[in-house]
Amino acid sequence: MSLTNTPAGADKPGVRRDSFTFLLVGGGFIAIVPPALIHFVSPEHVMLSSKTHFWSVVASSLVATAAGVVLSYGGWRRGDARAVLVGTAFTVMASLLLVHGLASPGFIVEMNGVVSLTGAATLPVGALILALSAWPIANRPRAVGPLLALQAVLMVGVVALGLAAMWLPGLVPSVPKPSSLPAVVTLVVGLAFYGLLALRALHTVLLTRRRADLGVFIGLVWLAGALVPALMLTYLDLAWWLGHGLEVAGVLLVGAPVAADLFRSSPSRPLAGDLKGAELVSAEEAFLGSKVGRLMRMLAEKDAYTEGHTRRVALLAVSVGEELGLPAARLRELATGGLLHDIGKLSVPDDVLQKPAALDDAEYALVQRHTVWGDSLLGRLGFSARVRLLVRDHHERLDGSGYPHGATSLSLETRVLAVCDVYDALRSERVYRKAWSHERALALLREGDASMFCARCVAALELVLVRTGAAAPVAIAS
Repeated sequence: MSLTNTPAGADKPGVRRDSFTFLLVGGGFIAIVPPALIHFVSPEHVMLSSKTHFWSVVASSLVATAAGVVLSYGGWRRGDARAVLVGTAFTVMASLLLVHGLASPGFIVEMNGVVSLTGAATLPVGALILALSAWPIANRPRAVGPLLALQAVLMVGVVALGLAAMWLPGLVPSVPKPSSLPAVVTLVVGLAFYGLLALRALHTVLLTRRRADLGVFIGLVWLAGALVPALMLTYLDLAWWLGHGLEVAGVLLVGAPVAADLFRSSPSRPLAGDLKGAELVSAEEAFLGSKVGRLMRMLAEKDAYTEGHTRRVALLAVSVGEELGLPAARLRELATGGLLHDIGKLSVPDDVLQKPAALDDAEYALVQRHTVWGDSLLGRLGFSARVRLLVRDHHERLDGSGYPHGATSLSLETRVLAVCDVYDALRSERVYRKAWSHERALALLREGDASMFCARCVAALELVLVRTGAAAPVAIAS
């Protein structure tokens, strides 16, 4: 990783295509096409045997059971109640599928209502349990035991009731016919749950840009797609059978990334969608990529104060960005730009960067070059134009008094970063001056918010600091 000082103009922003955009478009295509194809073959009819139905559904049940057991065991070992809850969803779905298969007409029993009831209930029940992954109790390790007990009760209860209903058909209530009003209502409710889960997963994908999280999103869309033939068609329709296959594929796509995260000792977040910007900053290597992690380590080796400052600024900036309602994709860029906004100081000589006194004019002019050096470095490393803009412009001011170019038209993210950068710098204790008080630092930002700083960003910073509590001054060793 070369750090040669090259002019910022040598690297033109925007020439690099954002590969994530192509990945997201491709993921959307993969998510939509299989359910769409099932819809197009829905007029086709087939006449498959009860034995075929039994074995195909039992195979689906075994896949769901395996996924549920792995997730539940891993969740128990790690004290992760959310993973156990996802495992519960899969094992309950597996129990319903097992009863559904056993009730195949003409295999063990004749035509019965159990096969219709369990077939219609599997996906909506799974969606309901998966949706509970955002419930606050799912974050509590002490909930693992009760959830495992509930999982066992539900599995045994579903199978026992199913077998009893096959023995005594009168126990089964009247099952709505496919495409009837009750079936449509059930479909709408089930799609609403899967839609909520898919939106949560998409939010996480936009923050993390991980293929595994995109897989969870695709799996949820497939499960929603499988719900349509399950409730609107019959076993005489080819699409009804294909829907079973789509259901199994959806379970695997949702379960595998969750299990992978679990066994890496990292909580999986797509189903809950509660990943915060601060977590992108605190675990930058996992969520923002190895390049960011490597640069942060290099910065720490160069100057501990600068690395600590950039991390604090990034944490403040993403919290302010969330307060201002920045969408996930822009919040990710703000986290990256916040962490790397002073990366150009890798090219500043040590005797200047770590000088135990105020800088003279020549030294200050040299340090000011860190913005263009950082922009140039990130350009060579393939970072996006938007992240590079944050690095280059975080010392610009709305009145044109900043550097390096005296720009006045600044993005909202740049304005957020500028306010947080100044606040943390003033609050940090240096060997050549005392740290400013919280009140004094905010007073300077307020006085300059009309001409130098964005008033909205200053107000949002105040709200964040009130909510979290104003930090104590940061002491820096000489």
